[in-house]
Amino acid sequence: MRAVQYDERVEEWLNNIPVDIKAKVVRIVDMLVLYGPFNVKEPYVKHVSGYKKLFEIRAKGKDGIARVFYFTASEERIIILHGFIKKTMKTPKRELCIAVKRMQEVLNG
Repeated sequence: MRAVQYDERVEEWLNNIPVDIKAKVVRIVDMLVLYGPFNVKEPYVKHVSGYKKLFEIRAKGKDGIARVFYFTASEERIIILHGFIKKTMKTPKRELCIAVKRMQEVLNG
């Protein structure tokens, strides 16, 4: 059984975003668990170019677009790192840096 581990800050963020966007994020996470992290593709998830292990969940609702960064510690363990509501076409560097920092914290123990 695949396990999903959320950074506690992501759990808090999820509880404060529009319900329709949260529902889509949760549905995509469920797909990752059900089908495996390497079997879910665009438009639901996308590899973040330049970062070998980093992926993003892409959720769009009537109230906006969310991106949620995650990586797979193994085929059986998915770590949800950081989420934000997208306001520009390009992902802000600051948001990416937060995800990378959290990923390094997990990898380095």
